[in-house]
Amino acid sequence: MDIDRALSLATDKELFPIIDKVLSDKRLSFEDGVKLFKTNDLLTLGVLANYKTEKLNGKYAYFVINRQINPTNICALDCSFCAFATMDKNDPKAYEMSYEEILSKARYAVENGASEVHIVGGLHPDWSFDVYLNMVSLLKKNFPQLHIKAFTAVEIDYFSRISGLSYEEVLEKLKEAGLGSLPGGGAEVFSPRVRRIIAPTKIGWKKYLEIHKIAHRLGLHSTTTMLYGHVETVEERVDHMIKIREAQDETGGFTCFIPLAYQPENNELNITDHTHGVDDLKTIAVSRLMLDNVPHIKAYWVMIGEKIAQVALNFGADDMDGTVMEEKIAHFAGAKSPTQQQKEKLIRLIKEAGKIPVERDTLYNHIKVYN
Repeated sequence: MDIDRALSLATDKELFPIIDKVLSDKRLSFEDGVKLFKTNDLLTLGVLANYKTEKLNGKYAYFVINRQINPTNICALDCSFCAFATMDKNDPKAYEMSYEEILSKARYAVENGASEVHIVGGLHPDWSFDVYLNMVSLLKKNFPQLHIKAFTAVEIDYFSRISGLSYEEVLEKLKEAGLGSLPGGGAEVFSPRVRRIIAPTKIGWKKYLEIHKIAHRLGLHSTTTMLYGHVETVEERVDHMIKIREAQDETGGFTCFIPLAYQPENNELNITDHTHGVDDLKTIAVSRLMLDNVPHIKAYWVMIGEKIAQVALNFGADDMDGTVMEEKIAHFAGAKSPTQQQKEKLIRLIKEAGKIPVERDTLYNHIKVYN
């Protein structure tokens, strides 16, 4: 079915002006984004988002062979939504990895074809900035072929505070040690109202974006995220996306936007339900339509499950993340997905969705196309 025929079946008249904007490549407004979230015409929303995706990236859908490494869950912050971290070093679940353990995990990743390690963790109150610098330099020295994607803006802010260095100086030192790019975690939802509830001690949206923009100006790309499905409104979600869009207009350094579905278990927020499939698909589709200047949208199978992630490839997503190999943060909070994924299964899921699987590196250079 061609795009005109598909959109002729739209049932929500509120979408008609938005359809015209999308087909004319006009930027959507805040009000448009809210209408997209509130529509019940899910199929038209999916058709529009898929149209936008295929206009940007054809039928390619990406994955990466990667490993996540979380060096410690001991953290100086106490965020009510987080089930991963602990402030108590005597907590039975508390842990901290040695350099040898981190190198061992990276070695396993390389032996299994990984091109990337993704490092995020707690803000350990006893670790100096040099500990993190050494972590990066040892990884780069031992595995020069690995792209090191490490440390969220929250971690960069912490390194600045404990070292007395500016954000720019911290990032320059990390880049010299071998840092390749930044992950997008820590954004949560930019709304100050939401942050006062779920993460009152975490940096706000202005510092988050400031750090990413500095990284971009230093030649470091990054991803960016939004944690949804807790106490935020759809208006706050759209506002979050627009702030990212404005930052991207300025630097162009974001490679991908990642909607992260809130995981409700083992934390202090009084929320008991996981996000539902319709909300997951809407959030991905609206992301694709609002973020016209961000090249890729990720369906993170770890948090929404492989089935919804597969469907999302026809709702605006063009990336399923990767093999991950060992995920802790979402699973501490009750994620029901596997902790790792096989490359062959990712290829099959993408093909079954009618897309062309592409193994990529961190910056979306093609490693292999599975036509």
